[in-house]
Amino acid sequence: MRGEVLHYDQEQGFGFITGADGKRYTFAREDLRREMALARGDTVEFQPNGDRAGNIFSVRTRMAGPADSAAPASPVRSLPGSTPATPTHFGRNAENGTAESTGLWSYFWRGLTTNYVNFSSRARRKEFWGFCLFWTMGLVIAIGVGLTADLSRGEGGADEPIVMLGLVGLFFLLTFLPWISLIVRRLHDLGLTGWLVILCFVPYVGGLATLVFALIPTQAGDNKWGPVPAGVRF
Repeated sequence: MRGEVLHYDQEQGFGFITGADGKRYTFAREDLRREMALARGDTVEFQPNGDRAGNIFSVRTRMAGPADSAAPASPVRSLPGSTPATPTHFGRNAENGTAESTGLWSYFWRGLTTNYVNFSSRARRKEFWGFCLFWTMGLVIAIGVGLTADLSRGEGGADEPIVMLGLVGLFFLLTFLPWISLIVRRLHDLGLTGWLVILCFVPYVGGLATLVFALIPTQAGDNKWGPVPAGVRF
């Protein structure tokens, strides 16, 4: 698959690639086919393996020969009634939705799928609050369905809301890891270590710590956890 280098730290030996499929892949120095210098914007070929890129090599542009330099470039003409060809964009060039949507529902859905256990990249404030919004809606639905089922069981259903407790417990269990990974990525977006997520579990101050992490703006520029998330403006 072809992709574009978003970030590569030569000293630390790790980086990120946006593939032609719009997904973001992580890679390390050992994933390179050979030792090479990579910079942001370089085009590469790689083999995707889950969320990781392997067997990476740089795509070199063919050097123009004398015949190529002598011949003027002819403009591309579109046939009548045909649709003009649209160039493929990677990474930040595709912020308008061609590569990665920045809608609230899209953030929530990716949090439950591709980012389920993603502890290595960054998450902007909009991603955090989008996940929080739909997570709360999901919890309310689980409670409502559970209570309805318990009440339909008869007189004992209201006193022993077994179905509701079961659905709520299952909901918390399924969304626990996505919440942790989201907070870790939010910390990375602030330039902080993900281990500070432990503060969110400290009694009495955990909720306040989570709120503070959720309100701080994105750190400007790339950091060692990746480039600035798509859609962020400074």
